[in-house]
Amino acid sequence: MVGDSGNIGIIAGSGQFPLLFIEAARKAGRTIFVVAHKGETIPEVADAADRFCWVKLGQLGKVISFFRTNRVSEAVFLGPITKTRIFRDIMPDLKALTLWNSIDRKQDDAILRAVAGALEKEGIAIRESTLYLQHLLFPLGVLTRRKPTREQWADIEFGWRNARAIGALDIGQCVVVRNQTVLAVEAIEGTDATIRRGGELAREQAVVVKVRKPGQDFRFDLPATGVTTISTLRSVRGAVLAVEAGQSLLFDREAMVREADSAGIAVVGIVEGDDGTLRC
Repeated sequence: MVGDSGNIGIIAGSGQFPLLFIEAARKAGRTIFVVAHKGETIPEVADAADRFCWVKLGQLGKVISFFRTNRVSEAVFLGPITKTRIFRDIMPDLKALTLWNSIDRKQDDAILRAVAGALEKEGIAIRESTLYLQHLLFPLGVLTRRKPTREQWADIEFGWRNARAIGALDIGQCVVVRNQTVLAVEAIEGTDATIRRGGELAREQAVVVKVRKPGQDFRFDLPATGVTTISTLRSVRGAVLAVEAGQSLLFDREAMVREADSAGIAVVGIVEGDDGTLRC
């Protein structure tokens, strides 16, 4: 396929990530072509594009046709799609149905890699979602006035090991713990629902640990946190949000820190050293 190096495609899900990318990509001199998903992508994303088309979940052929028509030879996946829609709203075209039937494991990574592979066979290279937006990666260190207590650090270390384990199984990227007991494991429902479920069981002082999956593909499905995450944790009187630094996205940092400080929640970016110990 003959492409135009100035053109870049966006396969947009929900949230503000596509908008942030459009702003950064345009500053870099790119022309933006957006595939927006009905029921997921906010209208502002389509409005900000140079050209766009709306698709229903599963219309892979339409995505490919739109990009080929507009000489798009590289694209990015930005923003989540509500995972539970796969059971009720998906309307696969023939190309998507053929791809779906070829996937052995209907899990996040397998599905996204299969879609990316189908696009790349059409000459559309899939780039990392952090292209132009490296500054949005979660920083290392304590971001809030409050630091985790010694007991909460023990919960963070315990939660880290368990979150890593479920990530390796491609189940989720987040756990809720208290007193070194797992109260909730993220699955298809997403982080906020996991926090609510685990926080209700904890009653208070829940510790949330969110990490990347082992071998995380930066082209799609990076963990993300923001003001909504803190608001959800506040609603269940949670105490700590610990996130793997450099491996997830942080939106609206200043607003998120203000919300956390107001609620007395500690927010910390952590990494694992070569010796297996955690540091911030």
